[in-house]
Amino acid sequence: MNGTPSLFEADDAARPLADRLRPRTLPDVVGQEHLLAADAPIGRMVEAHRLSSMVLWGPPGCGKTTIARLLAEQTDLAFEPLSATFSGVADLRKVFSAAQRRREIGQGTMLFVDEIHRFNRAQQDSFLPYVEDGTVVLVGATTENPSFELNGALLSRAQVFVLKRLDDGALETLISRAEDLLGAPLPLTDDARQALVAMADGDGRYLLNMIEQVHALPGPVDPAALAAAVQKRAPLYDKGQEGHYNLISALHKAMRGSDPDAALYWLARMLDGGEDPLFIARRITRFANEDVGIADPQAVQQALAAWDVYERLGSPEGELAIAQAVVYLATAPKSIGVYRGFSKARAAAKRTGSLMPPAHILNAPTRLMKDLGYGDGYQYDPDTETGFSGANYFPDGMPRETFYQPTKRGYERAVAERLAYWARLRAAAPGSSEPGAPGNPPNGPAA
Repeated sequence: MNGTPSLFEADDAARPLADRLRPRTLPDVVGQEHLLAADAPIGRMVEAHRLSSMVLWGPPGCGKTTIARLLAEQTDLAFEPLSATFSGVADLRKVFSAAQRRREIGQGTMLFVDEIHRFNRAQQDSFLPYVEDGTVVLVGATTENPSFELNGALLSRAQVFVLKRLDDGALETLISRAEDLLGAPLPLTDDARQALVAMADGDGRYLLNMIEQVHALPGPVDPAALAAAVQKRAPLYDKGQEGHYNLISALHKAMRGSDPDAALYWLARMLDGGEDPLFIARRITRFANEDVGIADPQAVQQALAAWDVYERLGSPEGELAIAQAVVYLATAPKSIGVYRGFSKARAAAKRTGSLMPPAHILNAPTRLMKDLGYGDGYQYDPDTETGFSGANYFPDGMPRETFYQPTKRGYERAVAERLAYWARLRAAAPGSSEPGAPGNPPNGPAA
C-alpha cells in the first residue's frame, strides 16, 4: 500500500459528517433512551420482533429518520421511505402494491413517511386499509403536534411517541464521536465548545454540520470567532403552529403565576422567534381583564398603553412597553371574580329566557306606559340617606342570584367590603325577606 486513499475511502470522506456518523444500531442513538432502552416502549417491540404502526413526533435533528431505518433493519422489514413533501397518491400506490407482493412471500414492509403532517386528509385516509390488514407497518415522522395535523382515524391505529430535543450531554457525545472520526479535537476553547452546543439548540444534525465548518479552522477558536465562522441556528418557532400556542400559553401561565422573570423569558422567546408584537399586546390585554380584573383596575390601562406605545414606536423600541406591561401584570394581584361572575350571568340569562325587567325600573315616556305602572315606585339611589335604595333589579319572579364574588386581594378587597355593606342594607330594607342589619359603611374612599 502506498498510503493513497482508495476510491471508496475518498467517497466516504466526501460524505457529510452527519451521514458518516449516522448510528448503526439503536443503542448508538443518543438522547432517546426513554423510548429505545430495552425496557422502554419501542425497545420492547424490537425485543419481541414485532412492530406496531407509530408516529415519531419530535424536533428536527433528534433522530426520527435514523430510528425508523434501524427499526426496519432490526425487525427484518423492507424499508420504503417517502417524503410527504415530494410524494403523492401515485407514489403511495406503488409502495402498497410492492408491499402486497412482499407479503405473499412472507416479507413485511415498513412504510416510513417523513413530514407525514404534510399529507392532506384524503392521502392520510389512503393508509388506513393497508395499516389495518398489516400490509405495511406505518412509521410517520413529524415536527408538528399529531393531534392537530393527523386524522383521528389514523391516530387511532398508530401509537404516538414523543422524541426529545437533544440535551447538552447528548450533543457532547456527538462532538466526541465527531472528534474520534476526524482524528483530532476541535480547535475550540472551553467557552467556545459550550457556545457550539448552545448554538445547536438541541439539533444533532445541525451540530454535526457546524462541526464540519469548525474543525478546519486555525485554533484556538473563542466564542467570538465561532460566531463569526458559523451561523447560529434559528430558534424553533412556527407562528402558525404548535410552537406559537405553546409559548403564548407559557407566557400567560407565568404571568398568572406571578413570575415576572419567567414571563419576560417567554416574551423574549416569542419576539426572537418572529412573533407579531401586536398579537402579544392583544393577548396581555385579554389577560388583564381575565386574570387580574378588579383586583387591579389599572392593569387593563397598562396593557392598552403598551399596545398604543408599540403602535406608535414599532420595533424594537415599542417592545419595551410590552415588556413593562408583562411585568406589571405578572406582579399585579389576581382575580377571576368578574370572569366567573359573567360566565354565571350568561348561563342564567340563557336559562331564564325573555323575562321582563321589573316595572319600577322601566322608563315611562308615554301616558300609556305610566298607566301600566312603568317607573312606579322607582327610588333614585343618590337621593337616599345612604346612597343605596336596596331595590330589586332582577326580573319579577326570578330569585336574586350572586354571580360576582370578589376576592380579598388588591383593590377587590375594598369592593368586597362595599358589597357586604350593601347586602346588609338590602336585608334591612322594608319588605326584604333577607335577614341582617345595616351595620356601618366601610371606611375610606372605597365606600
